[in-house]
Amino acid sequence: MRTITTFLGAMLLFVLTTSCDADIQLGDGVVAPTLEQVVEGKQLWYVDLNYVHDDIDIPFITQAFTLSFDYGTLMANNNLVGVGSAGAGMGISVGYYETFENTLIIHHDIDGTYEFDVRVKDFDRIHLIDPASGSLIRLQGYQIGNFDYDALFYDNIHYFLQEYRAWEKTFTSNAGVINEFDRENFLSFFPSYDGDTFLSSKDARGTSIQNLLWDYEGSYLVENQNNDLINKYLTLHYENIGNEMFDLYVINDRTIELYHISSGTTYRFTGKGYIQIKNSSGKSRLLDVKKKKSL
Repeated sequence: MRTITTFLGAMLLFVLTTSCDADIQLGDGVVAPTLEQVVEGKQLWYVDLNYVHDDIDIPFITQAFTLSFDYGTLMANNNLVGVGSAGAGMGISVGYYETFENTLIIHHDIDGTYEFDVRVKDFDRIHLIDPASGSLIRLQGYQIGNFDYDALFYDNIHYFLQEYRAWEKTFTSNAGVINEFDRENFLSFFPSYDGDTFLSSKDARGTSIQNLLWDYEGSYLVENQNNDLINKYLTLHYENIGNEMFDLYVINDRTIELYHISSGTTYRFTGKGYIQIKNSSGKSRLLDVKKKKSL
């Protein structure tokens, strides 16, 4: 399951500790709001996977950062590339939905039909309950103008690295000491059963993605610098070799900059092969094409 980091923790804690936990009574839309009015009353619903009861096996839920109920069309922000601009901030269309009393029926384009019981805890907080599994998912509602897309992006930046099939080195600074990483021209990041994994290749720049052969494999970690949300450290842990550590900067949706701390060299990488995620099938997107050279 893709665990989304909660960047709204303090705010959510305040809501939980100051709000009455009784459900809001749904009605005819005059005396009491209908479920349709509630879900369409907020432009974005943040999917808080850190607040979960029981295991969730609902692909389009576990892959989404936000959901939007746009007058019958279900929208989702599944990618961090373009987040805040795609679909006027709501992402891409992934299906449609219906409401009936306290029941929400979602027809996803890929994953099929799911029916949820809905508890309206507040006009900006609802719980979706999957009757089949008993799973409970909390959605926190926002208007687009009040939603912090930058915080969402930078707090989940390790997923951003996974949204291209490969990153090609396109710039190396003259400053810096010659080092082994100078020879590595491609990186790839993806989730695996053991956690976040990276591959590295010494193939010549310009090599097509399908022809890349990967020289190194290991795990990677993205951490904040001195509790700073935007400035990050990227650590590449090479199997049986050791670690390489970088300052990581995002230049734009296709370009990252890595400052190699030990050598003082700056590199830029450009994303190749953008992967638009519609459900969780992207989780194993590189496992079937991975190749290794003999070292």
